[in-house]
Amino acid sequence: MERFVAAGRRIYVVGGTVRDCVVGPPGGGEPLGPEADIDLTTDAPPDEIEHLVAGWAEAVWLQGKRFGTIGCLHAGRRFEITTHRAEAYLPESRKPEVRFGDDIVADLSRRDFTVNAMALALPALELVDPFGGLGDLATRTLRTPLDPTVSFSDDPLRMLRAARFLAGYSLEPTEELTAAVGALRQRLSIVSAERIRDELNRLIVLPDPEAGLWFVVRTGLAAEFLPELPALALEQDAVHRHKDVLAHTIAVVGKTRPDRVLRLAALLHDIGKPRTRAIGPDGVSFHHHDVVGARLARQRLTALRYPTAEIDEVARLIELHLRFHTYQMGWTDSALRRYARDAGPLLGRLNELTRADCTTRNPDRARALEVGVDELERRLAELAEREALDAIRPEFDGDAVMARLGIPPGKTVGRALQFLLEIRLEEGLLGTDAVGRRLDAWWEAEGSGSR
Repeated sequence: MERFVAAGRRIYVVGGTVRDCVVGPPGGGEPLGPEADIDLTTDAPPDEIEHLVAGWAEAVWLQGKRFGTIGCLHAGRRFEITTHRAEAYLPESRKPEVRFGDDIVADLSRRDFTVNAMALALPALELVDPFGGLGDLATRTLRTPLDPTVSFSDDPLRMLRAARFLAGYSLEPTEELTAAVGALRQRLSIVSAERIRDELNRLIVLPDPEAGLWFVVRTGLAAEFLPELPALALEQDAVHRHKDVLAHTIAVVGKTRPDRVLRLAALLHDIGKPRTRAIGPDGVSFHHHDVVGARLARQRLTALRYPTAEIDEVARLIELHLRFHTYQMGWTDSALRRYARDAGPLLGRLNELTRADCTTRNPDRARALEVGVDELERRLAELAEREALDAIRPEFDGDAVMARLGIPPGKTVGRALQFLLEIRLEEGLLGTDAVGRRLDAWWEAEGSGSR
């Protein structure tokens, strides 16, 4: 602040930093804790900002300079300092046209929502709030500084961002805002998949994202980037009265902890149901919706440019989310080993998804599922004390197999390891002597003398 004021420039703390100083960040915590970023705006142009922070900042990054933003690090804290600006998307354009200015009110008018269009002038700490953001925080209202059709045309991603603010700050949208999203939702197509993905990630890891998810469905916005979600609003069957799969899905998301992979799996775990829905003598069925859903999730997350490893994890959770329902109190140790092996490092998330997947209002059924998952986890813990469930593998590796049988590398080694893995899964740890004898017998049965 001292450097900018000495240079005859105005500088303001702005946006989310001001908002969170008033109401705190979503989920609690310190609004200006040591890890919080600080956003500022100034009438200094980008070249001058870069000059003013030189020698003060420990590091400076210029990736956003053409958009007026200079990032820097000082005393371990990140700052983003942006020249007053106005920006708008041109029709069919994915990139904003940026114009710099020297008026704080004009700058605030181009921000997404009134609750983010507040600034604190430095050094006086005077609040600049030309659009009533403070009052909207008090009344829990979500509005745009300008007409919402103008704000959302400037940056269509703001329509999805609205869902995050509704859920994160318990706000209610104005009728004008909701109507504008419904009217302009197709304009989201000009926004890159990566930006949509990042905004979806921010929404789903909120402490309670349910209000935001309902907003994107009811306005039609979800159909533009995640059409599988509104497709879950299946018609109610007059005879069988099966539950609304969309309502169930959103409830499951809300019951899981805010882990991104887990929340994505919860959001997508039933998207195979519309493709597999059938009505028979026993009611509505969705056979193999787990397998179909895993495939559809891969396709959608790939389109949204999610990392391959994350896609694999989400798809695997969806593929396995019904596995528990084959569990009975008499599940064998072998079945537990296979369950743990198939889940691998996702085991904890899979069990949590299983618990959350029960949204029945029948207290007896809900309690029975809780007891069942408790029993499953107890049995797994007991087995883990005796065996390394987190890394189930044969007791011999490939080198040991080749040494024992006197064979070179090749397909036979792979078949032998598969045989030993089945022993490990079915019978547990037997010891190298016993496993060696079983391997010898297998090799003899394979016809080793005629190889």
